[in-house]
Amino acid sequence: MQKLTIRILTLLAVLQVGTTCLAEQNLTVMTHDSFNVSKKVISAFERTHQARVIFLKSGDAGAALIQAILAKDAPMADVFFGVDNTFFSRALKADIFIPYDSPLLAGIADHFRLDPSNRLVPVTYGDVCLNYDRQWFTKKGLAPPSSLEDLVKPAYKGLTVVENPATSSPGLAFLLATIAHFGEKGYLDFWQGMRANDTLVANGWEDAYYGHFTAASKGDRPIVVSYASSPPAAVHFSSTPLAEAPTAAVVDNRSAFRQIEFAGILRGTKHPELAGKFIDFLLDVPFQEDVPLQMFVFPVNPAAKLPEVFSRYAVVARDPAEVSPADIEAHRERWLEEWTTVMLR
Repeated sequence: MQKLTIRILTLLAVLQVGTTCLAEQNLTVMTHDSFNVSKKVISAFERTHQARVIFLKSGDAGAALIQAILAKDAPMADVFFGVDNTFFSRALKADIFIPYDSPLLAGIADHFRLDPSNRLVPVTYGDVCLNYDRQWFTKKGLAPPSSLEDLVKPAYKGLTVVENPATSSPGLAFLLATIAHFGEKGYLDFWQGMRANDTLVANGWEDAYYGHFTAASKGDRPIVVSYASSPPAAVHFSSTPLAEAPTAAVVDNRSAFRQIEFAGILRGTKHPELAGKFIDFLLDVPFQEDVPLQMFVFPVNPAAKLPEVFSRYAVVARDPAEVSPADIEAHRERWLEEWTTVMLR
């Protein structure tokens, strides 16, 4: 009798393990390499939905999207995070996403919601803009730049480092800011002035910021293209407490370009209901409040509270430079070719 009881208990244990394994689903989320989320925040989603989330980091945003498009007939993931407005039209044209009307979208401002069909929903945003080394300008007795026009003045010769828009996301965003600011008839004149004023071109943000920017390296460039959220990052990661941010962002006079990041459910997912729950999770307060110190961008959900370092040191452009996703898609390659001819040839 005792042996029979042990066998029955063992069988019940096996069945229970099997049922648990069947209940747990794997959800694969394709992202760019800069994506990050706190372990406790993602673990809460997994516990709530009896799921395991697998993040598939796939290069920068453009490279990741191209991979997702190429794999549309055999999708590599269930959800994609990281399409921004510079690749927005390309993503929708590829028809790799399915609509999802998250109930949390009702609280998101209309200017973030660029897709009426909700195939792509906004999750984060940030302003790409000039950053400058405050101490450098104070020591030199030179006023820091307050507009794009300042960069081509003789006093600022040899002071700026930008990223190549063909190889860098912030580089492309800054190029778009100049197109919006000066117009198609004037932006190349600005860049010709930038070349004449000894502007340095770096391949990517890391090289520009940590390789040439005086506030973060032994470089000799006190002006860099970065983000409006870079000053709070400089304070947050400082090895010693700081009373003020060592850098400042230039966001006035339509000098900043707003990047909005979107997420969507990939067509062909085997877990559409769970994927929808993950979209809800991305828009809900716990993830939105986690965003600033994980990826140093802003949450789109107005109910999310910003960390103190953001509240004190981050700025948001009141009137960002704007180029529509459709215009970006239609003219991106020509604009890149024209910029390359002016700056690198």
